[in-house]
Amino acid sequence: MAYSIVPVWRNVTPELQAELVDFWIGHKAMADAERAKLRAQQAVCVLRDADGALCGVATAFVQVRPRLRQPMYYFRQFIAPEHRRQQQAIPIFKAACEILEAANRASPECLGVLMEIENPDLARIFSHVVGARTGAVFLGYSPRGHQLRAVYFQGAKLFQPAPLRRRQAAPGLAKTPEQAPTA
Repeated sequence: MAYSIVPVWRNVTPELQAELVDFWIGHKAMADAERAKLRAQQAVCVLRDADGALCGVATAFVQVRPRLRQPMYYFRQFIAPEHRRQQQAIPIFKAACEILEAANRASPECLGVLMEIENPDLARIFSHVVGARTGAVFLGYSPRGHQLRAVYFQGAKLFQPAPLRRRQAAPGLAKTPEQAPTA
């Protein structure tokens, strides 16, 4: 089956937004139409079959992870179940990375693309530190136990580190001045 990947980054029409909402809800990928509308605005590219039917979407949003302290595009993708196993996951990921990198070149806001591999089948495929087909570099594991991988943009430079958020002490665990260590 022939597929096409259509760039839509920061150019999602109301018609595409409605199509994406129906797509996610129809495939039970999302249950909340309002959340789906918001996510639709994060679409980077869509995957269409030879008839033009929507069969996949890649989305991204800017996120700063505490360990990196640098802005990255947090990448997600969903391919309709009937179109899985058609070898489209990597092409849509690579297309999304190219689209984001080109947009970022004009107005730098991120170092690259960050993905969390939730699918156990994909996690088994991504067993090398640097993905041979994607160039995605292993960073570690997310708090949810999924692989975190990054593709950095060519020539990307570090931004000022984002400030660390201090954790609030649990009630009753704060030290009184008498308990605080002295120098």
